[in-house]
Amino acid sequence: MAGILAWFWNERFWLPHNVTWADLKNTDEATFPQAEDLLLACPLAFCVFMLRLLFERFIARPCAMGLKIQANGPQKAQPNAILEKVFTAITKHPDEKRLEGLSKQLDWDVRTIQRWFRQRRNQEKPSTLARFCESMWVLPQVGGARGRWCIRWCESIVNNIITLKATPWLWNTKECWYNYPNQPLTVDLHYYYIVELSFYLSLLFSQFTDMRRKDFLVMFLHHLTTISLITFSYVNNMVRVGTLLMCLHDAVDILMEAGKMANYAKCQTLCNFLFAVFAILFISSRLGVFPVWILNTTIFESWEIVGPYPSWWLFNLLLLLLQVLHSYWSYLIVSKDDRSDMETSSDEDDVPPANQKPHSSAANGTNNKAHEGNGHALILNTTIFESWEIVGPYPSWWLFNLLLLLLQVLHSYWSYLIVSKDDRSDMETSSDEADAPPASQKPHSSAANGTNNKAHEGNGYALCTEEHH
Repeated sequence: MAGILAWFWNERFWLPHNVTWADLKNTDEATFPQAEDLLLACPLAFCVFMLRLLFERFIARPCAMGLKIQANGPQKAQPNAILEKVFTAITKHPDEKRLEGLSKQLDWDVRTIQRWFRQRRNQEKPSTLARFCESMWVLPQVGGARGRWCIRWCESIVNNIITLKATPWLWNTKECWYNYPNQPLTVDLHYYYIVELSFYLSLLFSQFTDMRRKDFLVMFLHHLTTISLITFSYVNNMVRVGTLLMCLHDAVDILMEAGKMANYAKCQTLCNFLFAVFAILFISSRLGVFPVWILNTTIFESWEIVGPYPSWWLFNLLLLLLQVLHSYWSYLIVSKDDRSDMETSSDEDDVPPANQKPHSSAANGTNNKAHEGNGHALILNTTIFESWEIVGPYPSWWLFNLLLLLLQVLHSYWSYLIVSKDDRSDMETSSDEADAPPASQKPHSSAANGTNNKAHEGNGYALCTEEHH
């Protein structure tokens, strides 16, 4: 066991060159992240899950009743042993040939059998009341503990502006890497990480008890990626860029849950307004701010200042995977196939097209309006998710999508240059200022000699203020 732990915590994988775990031990002067700190999130996640059950029973349910949201689920199908056996053991979407056979066996017309299967599928879906309670639980989670931390952080930034001690990595993302990894951990950042990790762990557990959505596997992959990123960034002290990443994602979630609640309460005008605001903020933050602000600093700025090392590659690979998920959800939003729509039950949603072919069933959920969407989101969605579902992966498929992800990295870099007005012609000029290393740079960060002190005037703050109100 000791050998396995020593192999897992290999310093040459986790840390930059010339840095050891001994350099990150807690001292009287400074506190650094320790892997065992995250163990607190496991019992806290269980407590959050149990608290959710109490919240939905005694708070969310009465609120839903007050809004006249009914607890009745979809209409139940007429009991029939033969159809039930086909439904549970063979298929939930019988084809035309099987429908004709069942029609002769039961002496029912085909339309009646189709309606039975439709009702039986809807019967497994939870009621609107249950969906409302779920969204109402997520809402205070997003806007509560995590929101209060963001408010305290913004307040501290305003106070620090007055005293000229502003949080440096918020204004200039290069500060995430100066003196890395010897950056002390503050108490508020420590508890912010614990709260975030416990929240996503509870979501991972509850996903198996909640309603099963169409994007179950995508959400499961998202939760695993997020938990891995939170754990990873804490263990190797990438806490500064980790807080930027978490705040960027938390800022929009509250609008999605509020919009779903308005939809369940049949407040359509409010629902449409919240969805429009959510769509604008989601796409701009996930496909704009995230690659230009986060990916730019984790890939290009960190390469320039710290230099790559084994875990650096893994961290950025996870971020690129997260960007792929962002593109997929942006595609759903643009095509108006949001999560609330996917949760509704209607006859039209459950009727398979008559000309459906076995190998093309995955294409049923696509929408002709997708052509109006974001080009990047459409391309990544079809080359990764749709092709996986319809054709399946094969060796050149992996190479093709890897090249597309590499292209996205280049897009992020060029977008950063455009926004910061640091175009190629500027890069080709040589000046004395460009060769001056930052004064705060430590010996092990010698890779940063090409940076300049003007970085404090960079684009980080202008971008992040769109999300941190």
